[in-house]
Amino acid sequence: MRFFIGIQFLMDWMVEHFAWLSSLALRLYLVPVFWVAGMHKVESFEDIVAWFGNPEWGLGLPFPELMAFLATASEVGGAVLLALGLGVRYVSIPLMITMLVAAFSVHWQNGWQSVVDLMSPWASPNAAEAIARINELRDQLREAGTYEYFTEYGGIVISNNGIEWAATYFVMLLALFFLGGGRYISVDYWIRNRFMESANV
Repeated sequence: MRFFIGIQFLMDWMVEHFAWLSSLALRLYLVPVFWVAGMHKVESFEDIVAWFGNPEWGLGLPFPELMAFLATASEVGGAVLLALGLGVRYVSIPLMITMLVAAFSVHWQNGWQSVVDLMSPWASPNAAEAIARINELRDQLREAGTYEYFTEYGGIVISNNGIEWAATYFVMLLALFFLGGGRYISVDYWIRNRFMESANV
């Protein structure tokens, strides 16, 4: 019993002193995700506007210029603020909204999975057939002697383009909303400390 109590005390001590690492890890994970997504939008902004607004082959959203700007600004600005640990709770909100829009407007029709996999939950109804076809493609590449060439830098997968990644990023942002930027390696932490010191004075 003493052993388990000791373990619990150790875990409590670790949580008290190192819980900030979870916020830092979430921030550092999400920074490149949103930076890359946002910079892609910056580089092809006119195409993004057209895709946001076109109801036939795009999303058919109202005010596509505004929507594209907000999505781009949220992702690029959000990446910078997450990296700095500045306004983490505030910037998590527009990023969560962006993830919800992406999940429901872009990915919802494709189900859960981002990559087709029969072992993952809520597999696509066409997953078995998709996997059979990709295995056939692999066999053809092996017969042609080009399999190693095409898979040298990565395996062949079937993108299902479901909501899985958008939902994952949403959950991570939701955690950051409640955790905040964390101690020490966060501008929010030092600003808060300064205001608390001023308030105490």
